Amino acid sequence: MLSYLNKIADNFGPLGKKGIVSFERLGRSALFLLRVFQSIPFVFLRPWLFIQQLYSVGVLTIIIIFVAGTFVGMVLGLQGYNILVRFNSESSLGTMVGLTLVRELGPVVTALLFAGRAGSALTAELGLMKTTDQFSALEMMAVDPFKRVIAPRFLAGFFSMPLLAAIFSAVGIYGGYYVGVYLLGVDDGAYWAQMQKSVDFHEDFMNGVWKSIVFGFVATWIALFEGYDSVPTSEGIGRATTQSVVNASLAVLALNFILTALMLETS
Repeated sequence: MLSYLNKIADNFGPLGKKGIVSFERLGRSALFLLRVFQSIPFVFLRPWLFIQQLYSVGVLTIIIIFVAGTFVGMVLGLQGYNILVRFNSESSLGTMVGLTLVRELGPVVTALLFAGRAGSALTAELGLMKTTDQFSALEMMAVDPFKRVIAPRFLAGFFSMPLLAAIFSAVGIYGGYYVGVYLLGVDDGAYWAQMQKSVDFHEDFMNGVWKSIVFGFVATWIALFEGYDSVPTSEGIGRATTQSVVNASLAVLALNFILTALMLETS
């Protein structure tokens, strides 16, 4: 009997250890975020740091957002037309494309692309700085790395995400317009009129904006923490970059369900 209990303990021991480690990292990430919040006011004293990171995080991500948004909108136009034409409702193609992009696909796909491109870059950059002892060098020169390095990147990611999501949705709507109107023959006026009639500013557009704000906050937080907390080796940087993309993507998908449920309940 004792040997049987020992076998059970041996099997559940690693699981309990992983749980403790996970909670410990969650606590360190919360303390990390608190230090970032404390450092944000100092960024406004050096706005060029924020502008530089805004270009690196946001502007350099526009290309992939533009291309992905175009093709997602074209696919929505094609698939939506094939579904709506069965019910003689192809004139509602604009409604379907607009609501799908503004409420769901725009913020979610943008956040996933943001985590894969900008988030991985932020994690690798901080991980490399930690490996080469640049954080320690800044502290030796009486420079707080949170004020100089981390907080500007956090603000850049936080402000970039809603703008990138808006660009994605706008480009996707025009992609659906091109396929629906020019290739499939949907009436031009019906496409825009149905969209304007059905897409509400507060219930649809603003819900997408709030989602993108939350996704930008979480994805940037995870990317920066994984880089700052990475093991200072080449293998550790690679592992941290992978964890950053995976954890941010899973967090975005889970938060999307929670936010959608809350918004539908309050609408």
